[in-house]
Amino acid sequence: MECRSGCGVCCIYISISSPIPEMLSGKPAGIRCVQLTDDFRCAIFNDPQRPLVCSGFKPEQIFCGNSAEEAKKTALWMMEK
Repeated sequence: MECRSGCGVCCIYISISSPIPEMLSGKPAGIRCVQLTDDFRCAIFNDPQRPLVCSGFKPEQIFCGNSAEEAKKTALWMMEK
């Protein structure tokens, strides 16, 4: 499985309490992960250092939509629930 370009849901909108390479304290929800690339892909998607919580989000159409903006709307909607 490959990370989906133009998404970024797991790299921006979820809180990650476990260490991330270059973010050893994790990150709060809404803060961009340093591992998010310019095309909204996870730079460590297939790396064993990727936090387990990130693995819970699969790069599927339902989460990502067709753009980073659609992904953001879906993520914000899910956080309201």
